[in-house]
Amino acid sequence: MADIADSVHLAAIRRGRRLEYLTIAWNSAEAAVALIAGLLAGSIALVGFGLDSVIEVSSGAIVLWRLFADNERAERIALKIVGASFLALAAYVTFDSIKTLWLWEAPERSLPGIILAAVSLVVMPLLARAKRRVAAGIGSRALHADSRQTDLCAYLSAILLGGLLMNALLGWWWADPVAGLVMTPIIANEGRKALSGESCGCGTTCG
Repeated sequence: MADIADSVHLAAIRRGRRLEYLTIAWNSAEAAVALIAGLLAGSIALVGFGLDSVIEVSSGAIVLWRLFADNERAERIALKIVGASFLALAAYVTFDSIKTLWLWEAPERSLPGIILAAVSLVVMPLLARAKRRVAAGIGSRALHADSRQTDLCAYLSAILLGGLLMNALLGWWWADPVAGLVMTPIIANEGRKALSGESCGCGTTCG
């Protein structure tokens, strides 16, 4: 029975690694497209989304390291780094949203940005769900926290898509930064829970 359990655990670890490789590859491409499109259109929202993707790449790399190390010390370190990534993202979104509103920075229309946000809105929830299944199977709080960050990427994709469409169709340039401010407490709370070791909803206590 122990051999079977070990085999199942190793299979789940390998699946988790594949998911993190996919996360890193997808978010690297996402970051490149968002940053280039954002700079060309003058879209603070798109640039912020690209920087979020950079944070996702860093988080994925940390969790991938944890899956190779596969021990409690690596788990704790990875969880704290993922939590810090949440807080860094919350700080950036807050600053960027307030700055955009204060300076009335209206972006140009961006078709590549709209396409990117729409595709990400489909891909990210599927990836997050797969991560949570693996996290539950191996009891990894860090991987579960990383899945929540992937969920937030999907939420930000929805916010970005709504903002870009409202700007393109209605001229409501302010819609995206306002939505970003609404998301900030949710992002910060996930970071706080990861850093403090509170329950992260995966059937274990994060500590």
